[in-house]
Amino acid sequence: MELEAIPGVGEKTAAALRELDDPAGALEREDVAAVAGAPGVSEGRAARIVQGAIRARHDDPGGFLATDRAREIYDDALDLLRERTVTDYAAKRVETFYPSSVDSRIEEVQQFSAGAMTRDPDDAVLAALEGVRPLRRPGDVRVRDRCLATKDAERYAKAREAFPEMSVEVVEDARGLAELARGYSTVVAIDEAFAGVDVQGDVRVEPGAFDDPASVVPERPLAFFAANRERLEAAVAVHRAAGMDAPCDLDALEAALADLAPDGSVVGDDELDRLTDAVDDLDAAAGMGESAANDALREAIRERDVTIEGADLLSLVEQGAGADRLLSRELEEEYTAAVETARETMVDALDLKPEEAEVARDAFDDDPTYPVERDENAVARLRENLTAARDRRAARRKRELADTLADLRAPAAELVRNALERDVELAVARFARDFDCVLPDRGGAGFDIDAGRSPLLDVDFDEVEPVDYGVDGVALLSGVNSGGKTSTLDLVALVVVLGHMGLPVPAESARVPEIRELHYYAKSQGTLDAGAFEATLRDFAALTEGDRTRLVLVDELESITEPGASAKIIAGILEELHASDASGVFVSHLAGEIRDAADYDVAVDGIRAVGLEDGDLVVQRSPEKDLLARSTPELIVEKLATGEGDADRGAFYDRLLDKFEEA
Repeated sequence: MELEAIPGVGEKTAAALRELDDPAGALEREDVAAVAGAPGVSEGRAARIVQGAIRARHDDPGGFLATDRAREIYDDALDLLRERTVTDYAAKRVETFYPSSVDSRIEEVQQFSAGAMTRDPDDAVLAALEGVRPLRRPGDVRVRDRCLATKDAERYAKAREAFPEMSVEVVEDARGLAELARGYSTVVAIDEAFAGVDVQGDVRVEPGAFDDPASVVPERPLAFFAANRERLEAAVAVHRAAGMDAPCDLDALEAALADLAPDGSVVGDDELDRLTDAVDDLDAAAGMGESAANDALREAIRERDVTIEGADLLSLVEQGAGADRLLSRELEEEYTAAVETARETMVDALDLKPEEAEVARDAFDDDPTYPVERDENAVARLRENLTAARDRRAARRKRELADTLADLRAPAAELVRNALERDVELAVARFARDFDCVLPDRGGAGFDIDAGRSPLLDVDFDEVEPVDYGVDGVALLSGVNSGGKTSTLDLVALVVVLGHMGLPVPAESARVPEIRELHYYAKSQGTLDAGAFEATLRDFAALTEGDRTRLVLVDELESITEPGASAKIIAGILEELHASDASGVFVSHLAGEIRDAADYDVAVDGIRAVGLEDGDLVVQRSPEKDLLARSTPELIVEKLATGEGDADRGAFYDRLLDKFEEA
């Protein structure tokens, strides 16, 4: 698919999408998070791009929601779904669901919905989903302790592009490598010509570096997994709680993540920890050795009575001897023991191995001095050895861990994607359970709803009375004020919109029409002026032209002008729709007048009013066929005529009631 062929994707957006690793795959998977990874593309924009790609894939012309009220019903449906998502991703992902007239798209989502409705929105799964987020790119990685070396200019340019994290140097021969090795802890030579060179320092020859970048820059995969560790762990928890098949070994992934610190360094290696601590604690350990030796020496001096003959003392003074000579002569054994104490203290404090301990012993000289002091040059050599060992160990562990994680990168991305998609499935499952939904059938120009309940009403769903209603062709719907006519239209519109989205509908069973457009006109707020009235007539004139596969829902169109004119206008509109085999429902208080004005036998359905009870209207919510429902005024007059009101004026009320019956 050409990116520019997607509705709403221009040249600039297409260029941003091409920055993704696999833009076509992301769009095919409907992966909003991946598309949102393109530069300058927000999640909301990504959802619209994915929806455009879906339309292009199904050759969907769009335009199903033909009026503002139809679009409002769709927005309400999306809100109900979004309220049942856990992740921000799923809240955006559900926006890719839209009402369509194309069979392939509707069936595609119906298959998704059928699978989703089998999912169990377990509390443990929902809790685990709270930590799942789309994977993010880590910040820039910079490697300063190693470099790449080549003698070829073309390979130099290629290496600069392939390894932006590292310095790349041009060298002519082994001498150049040796010079680099003095400035870097590791030099990676990428030319085959350097194979077998003998250079002092850590120089690796890896001609296949381009094929295995993780071996050269293990920090790259480590940084990615460190940046996404919590998200991956949450995705693992979702898979375990939901019993989902995982694209990788979850135990292996968790074990690898456990070896990774937030900064991308390796943890959990006892030997590396020992070497790191030894480098960090070296000065302190040397100081401890000095203190231990001097404490031991002072104690020995206090406990010894040193006697020096006069001739010997004179000889020592003449030779300029100081305490060192005295120690050597009188306390040689004690000094030797003190130095050994210093060495052992230092070795034990740093937990050094035998070969390391040999170097550490040079930090304290056998020649007597007081106080005992470390040899800084020897300490520096030990630090250099320990640091080199630490760095080698860290580099090896980084490469090992990077090799493991690099193989897990694609499965890890799939792991997170599957967890996020499970949230989308669970949103549909929760929607279906919360509102007792089923997947509807499709066929014909009309609709049929059995025990439908609207979740759009401002009452608890459990309190909503079920409605049975079906229409083939065009019908008038009559009923008293507040009897449920508008809520019935809303229910019909919602069922039709959800059905054409491929989603379950709130009913025990339902059939939605095969239509290209839904036209829903809400009740007008007051009489329209001449210009607005003319525009409204133009809208309805357009409904009678061209492709007739439309469902038209109209709420009290008579309010746009005078009642007498409204009845004639509505009758004319119904005649045109009837002739075109369209389907629709017109809610009106002028059903009788419209029926009389029409040139065919208009179907009139009614919401039956049972009566008034304690001042409250009692109705049967499901419309009845061939019923011109009574109005609220008629119910009040009937109540008065039966003596429930003013019995003294009963004859007057009877005459008024006769007027209604005559009509």
